[in-house]
Amino acid sequence: MWISKQSRQLALSHAQLESVILERTAELQILSQRLLKVQDEERRKLARDLHDSTGQTLAALKISVSFLQDLCNKDSTTMARLAEVIALTDQAAEEIRTMSYLLHPPLLDEVGLPCAAEWYVEGFAKRSGIKIKLDLATDRVRLPMPMEIALFRVLQESLTNVHRHSQAKQASVYFHRHSEMAILEIRDFGCGIPAERLLRLREASADTGVGLAGMRERMNELNGRLEITSDKHGTCIRATIPLQPTTQAGQSVGRLEAVTSAASD
Repeated sequence: MWISKQSRQLALSHAQLESVILERTAELQILSQRLLKVQDEERRKLARDLHDSTGQTLAALKISVSFLQDLCNKDSTTMARLAEVIALTDQAAEEIRTMSYLLHPPLLDEVGLPCAAEWYVEGFAKRSGIKIKLDLATDRVRLPMPMEIALFRVLQESLTNVHRHSQAKQASVYFHRHSEMAILEIRDFGCGIPAERLLRLREASADTGVGLAGMRERMNELNGRLEITSDKHGTCIRATIPLQPTTQAGQSVGRLEAVTSAASD
């Protein structure tokens, strides 16, 4: 009798502990998703500030140096120095423009994911030397902005990993919107991921890295899925997001709003 009572108490304690763990896990997931939203907003703000403020300052500097050139047109040495200043100003302006667009490309807000993805991939190919084949949706129907931002960040992080780890010379990017889901696939033709490492990545262990964890959180928030496959021929990252709202997604948004509201109080 005493053993039976103790067993019931242990079972009850175990159930309560599991409930607490599930609750804390859900809270951590919501906070992580909130952090990603804040990060995206900061990126957008920083990109705008770089373009509108620092970019305008450099433009004004170039105009001032041009005036100095007009005043010193008889001094070849000074003219040469001023020409160097103008060249450096142009270089700095171009680097700031590129940095601004990488933080948050205006094309993403203005015309949507396919155009922003094409712009990013073309720039990435030039910077990395990796030849990339594009297969992007051509329809003009926009996805909701949270979906487009999430998929664009997955694209950025995936191509960064291709450049860092795959040793690939070629890769491909596929994005299409179907009746029930949006699919983004980044595939490289590199060395692949060792089986043990791939297993850890799929299990979302602690050593998978911040980038992959962030991609998973973005998909989880939208009730989507992130899949990783790899062999000796290369690696594929596949992100899918359902286009129909689900109860789980609604609950996630509700919990997120509740936590945000409580934090603001």
